Amino acid sequence: MSNKEKIGILIDTLGAFYREGRDQLLFFCPKCEHHKKKLSINIDKNVFKCWVCDFSGRNLYRLIKKHGTYANKKKWARLTQHIEIENFSEKLFGESDDHEEGDLTLPEEFISLANKSLPKTSTYPINYLKSRGLTREDIVKWKIGYCSTGVYENRVIFPSFDLNGNLNYFVARSYTNDWKRYYNPPTKNNIIFNHLYLDFLKPIVLVEGVFDAVKSGLNSVPLLGSTLLENSILLSEIVKNDTTVYLALDSDANKKIQKLIELFLKYDIELYAVDIRTTNYEDVGEMTSQEFEELKLRSKRITTESYITDKIMNI
Repeated sequence: MSNKEKIGILIDTLGAFYREGRDQLLFFCPKCEHHKKKLSINIDKNVFKCWVCDFSGRNLYRLIKKHGTYANKKKWARLTQHIEIENFSEKLFGESDDHEEGDLTLPEEFISLANKSLPKTSTYPINYLKSRGLTREDIVKWKIGYCSTGVYENRVIFPSFDLNGNLNYFVARSYTNDWKRYYNPPTKNNIIFNHLYLDFLKPIVLVEGVFDAVKSGLNSVPLLGSTLLENSILLSEIVKNDTTVYLALDSDANKKIQKLIELFLKYDIELYAVDIRTTNYEDVGEMTSQEFEELKLRSKRITTESYITDKIMNI
């Protein structure tokens, strides 16, 4: 594919440009929409970078895919022989045997706290959730319920739904002084918690647990203490949709954070670190939603270069 054809698609996607030097083309940035042309594109090196908002990437297809028309995306993909990943897990990582299917059921004793009429036993779980900073709106949004008897006695239940609206997991947290705080069903390694409500075309926040997810918004995914596997449905969705990711893990999860950073950088994901260590909190769940949003606004963009530099500085 000639540079002339590539420039034509870029003009159709981003508008007019002017040339600076032999290799650099400057366009208006579609992300920060700065009034000057600050998005630098080098076609030969297949890279782009905005000098105002730091929006950047090592593949121009990513830029066309996110901001171009369907026709331009297909033309670029065809002429550059770029493979459009329709089934990411199967084509790139190999087919997985563990599919995200709703084969669970909620406990028979489950009572939804989103109901208008509630039994007296609901006082205890409601007071517990309030003590954790959750509101009535949070309870309704996350479809939270509880069990006062049975296997999950004295536990609040956070259900999770797959894309078809089927239950694919649930988290059960004690609202009394039970020594075992969480008593969940057997772990399913390849689900996305509350996949039904997520929009991967918008930034996703990755957190540790369900209380962290409530505080950080509906477009948040709790990892539930586990790491993110390379053949996971979650990574597949993030890469396929070129989703921006904010990492907001617990302050003591350094090794897990490093592994996730390396994994996302491998797939050129736009990545930000929400540094809990700069606060007086141990995790997002201890914060208010407003405090988290303010911290998120101050989050640091992580690139391959900045990550390597930080590792060298901390040796």
